[in-house]
Amino acid sequence: MTARRLDGRELASRIEVDLAGRVAGFVRSAGRPPRLVVVLVGDVAASASYVKSKAAAAGRVGIDAEVIPVSASVTTAQLVNLVAAIGRDEQGPADGILVQLPLPDQVNAVAVLDAVPPAQDVDGFHPENAGLLSQGRPRFIPCTAAGVQRMLIDAEIETAGRHAVIVGRSDIVGKPLALLLAGRGPGGDATVTLCHSRSGDLATWTRQADILVAAVGRPRLITADMVKPGAVVIDVGINRIEEQGRSRLVGDVDHDAVADVAGALSPVPGGVGPLTVAMLLENTLQAALARKSR
Repeated sequence: MTARRLDGRELASRIEVDLAGRVAGFVRSAGRPPRLVVVLVGDVAASASYVKSKAAAAGRVGIDAEVIPVSASVTTAQLVNLVAAIGRDEQGPADGILVQLPLPDQVNAVAVLDAVPPAQDVDGFHPENAGLLSQGRPRFIPCTAAGVQRMLIDAEIETAGRHAVIVGRSDIVGKPLALLLAGRGPGGDATVTLCHSRSGDLATWTRQADILVAAVGRPRLITADMVKPGAVVIDVGINRIEEQGRSRLVGDVDHDAVADVAGALSPVPGGVGPLTVAMLLENTLQAALARKSR
């Protein structure tokens, strides 16, 4: 068996084409483009690369993206004050605000993320937005979780009545994705098992999955013997490793081996990553539209 490739880049490109048309309509009616403000703390290469890709994607669809660089020595209070000032539009209208993670150790990330006004929280991390999602009436869905669900829907992969196993219980991916897959409607109605580091005998759970999502940040954790034949495997992990004298990106799934067992498999890179960015742009446009209607 050779797994069907779930191409996130191709899907993200189609989403961008749709977004570009809708953004142009917003510009005509509002007289300005939607605006996303990204706060980038420190000089972590990976974070800078992610932010660059987000800003480039925003530009492609007509969203104005501003990156505000902040010193790595910033304090929690300073960063909270900056985010609050952005939320008050002191540096121009900010339809969406994103604080790039991770933050330095001395910064209380929860306090900073809580300072983002819920109506501008396009990452969907504010507790108000998390609560709305848990009730099945989301304002903004965390972007990676939304991207996984969009991938499943676009590929016409049935979720209703299927057993979905998610490896990883983060607030960013695992928990919100569990809510989405268990919720009612397209891309939902699944029976969901959420695994984590204390689950024990992980393979016992993963081998039961009709849909297996790996989102734990451990290179090639999911091996072929952990996958049910014909299962759909979504690899959310992005891990940089040194291999054969060069640096490369790999996922949480042992891709080549699992491809011989799975029915469908998302690659790394080129799978969920581009969809995370596309969903961020979608959330930013929704924030701008909601702001315009207020």
